Amino acid sequence: MSELTHATSHERYHRPLSGKVMSREIDAQLNLLRDRVLLLGGKTEDAVHRAMLSLTTRDSELARRVCDDDKQIDQMELEIDRLSVEILAAEQPAEHDLRLVVSVAKITPILERIADHATSIAEAAIILNTEPQIDSYVDFSHMAEMAAGMLREALNAFTAEDSAASREIIARDLTLDTAYGRVFDGLIGRMIRDPASANGAARLLFVAKHIERIGDYVKDICELNVYLTEAVFIKHGAVH
Repeated sequence: MSELTHATSHERYHRPLSGKVMSREIDAQLNLLRDRVLLLGGKTEDAVHRAMLSLTTRDSELARRVCDDDKQIDQMELEIDRLSVEILAAEQPAEHDLRLVVSVAKITPILERIADHATSIAEAAIILNTEPQIDSYVDFSHMAEMAAGMLREALNAFTAEDSAASREIIARDLTLDTAYGRVFDGLIGRMIRDPASANGAARLLFVAKHIERIGDYVKDICELNVYLTEAVFIKHGAVH
């Protein structure tokens, strides 16, 4: 039995609970839920960092470990999903607590998708590391650091329920988009000037796109942070 399943065992929900005991029960469950999301977020951020490091240092063994560790992240997502469902089914959370559970249920698959992008970068690194290096990767490292920093700060904003910080991170995604455009133009130019490098440059274009998508997913997390804190939806520019 997993730790989460043990901590939320079905049997205890059949005991009659007073209001105060019920409150302590749901507080404990929500704290566990927050802790698990932050642990998953940390694993995801680390996957992004290590995937880029495997590319910039041409470390294929590190890239393979990133790919292998993705299974653990998938399992963590499933356990958080299970805990979220159990809270909704048994605890009847109040309005804010309900928003927390809903936000977590949406944030968790976003983190898993970010980890999938990290795995794709690692897979590209395994191939690129067998070929001559066509660029210094300085811009890629800058983009990856920016995306990983946004993710870290988005998780901090989730913990603090800081909607102002979340809105600032959303605005910062424009800088990442600009960096992606610069890398894209540079690689296309390289392919035109040196057709022999086209295959490697094309793979690097996909790497750059993976990093840009990570920034988009961080925006989604921040939008959910605003929903959690302010009970408003700001996705696609909507405020309601």
